[in-house]
Amino acid sequence: MNFDVWWLAYPVLGAFVGFFAGLLGVGGGGIMVPSLATLFIAQGFGMDKVVHMALGTSMASIVITSFSSMRAHNAHGAVRWDVVKRITPAILIGTFGATFVASHVPSEPLAIFFACFMAYVSAQMMLNIKPKPTRDLPGPVGMSLVGFGIGAISALVAIGGGSLSVPFMTWCNIKMQNAIGTSAAIGLPIALSGTVGFIVNGWGAEGMPQYTAGFIYLPAFVLVTAFSIITVPTGARLAHKLPVATLKKIFAGVLVLLCLKMLHSVFG
Repeated sequence: MNFDVWWLAYPVLGAFVGFFAGLLGVGGGGIMVPSLATLFIAQGFGMDKVVHMALGTSMASIVITSFSSMRAHNAHGAVRWDVVKRITPAILIGTFGATFVASHVPSEPLAIFFACFMAYVSAQMMLNIKPKPTRDLPGPVGMSLVGFGIGAISALVAIGGGSLSVPFMTWCNIKMQNAIGTSAAIGLPIALSGTVGFIVNGWGAEGMPQYTAGFIYLPAFVLVTAFSIITVPTGARLAHKLPVATLKKIFAGVLVLLCLKMLHSVFG
């Protein structure tokens, strides 16, 4: 295996992602996708594939972090498994199906969609927007439509779905602790289905660099995941000592800057 000096950046990115995941309870997609896209461009990978690879590699990394998060929340009894069972089938279909859409969309529109969605997430964090509980969970058809939508958008921006599923569940009168725990459990099928989809759609694609499995760049996946696991506990410990509300606003600002950097790299 030929060593690439850019691989040294992946442990740093993984440590950064893991720290903020533990500190703020957020998935790493918002950080990983723009960072990976920028690094892939620096490595000289084909411009038409960099955003797809960033989405696929980020989604694969979320499999590990979402599993750890699900176990932790389940240990505290915070997961509403009845909700998970009702929404997961549609989430699997929506996530897997959206990877086929993503694979056929050029990098530029994908980058714009990602940046716009992250701007929405950043605004949520900065303004601390929380919908008021006004109703109960919808019936089977409603849950399926919501699950399909959460899965599809999650695949297009490579997130665990928390920025969509938590507001939805709190709106439906589920306690915040349960909404967060249930969202963590929902994140695992999203990540698994999305990973399989990005592998299937990227398999045999022309112009892919070495060490890829579909749209997943394996050196980045291994190094980011390994170092994110190490720093998650540190972030979780500091969450009880630092002003998290202020840190969320700073984190939101970082997301915006990373998205702007990605857009500049892709279009510049």
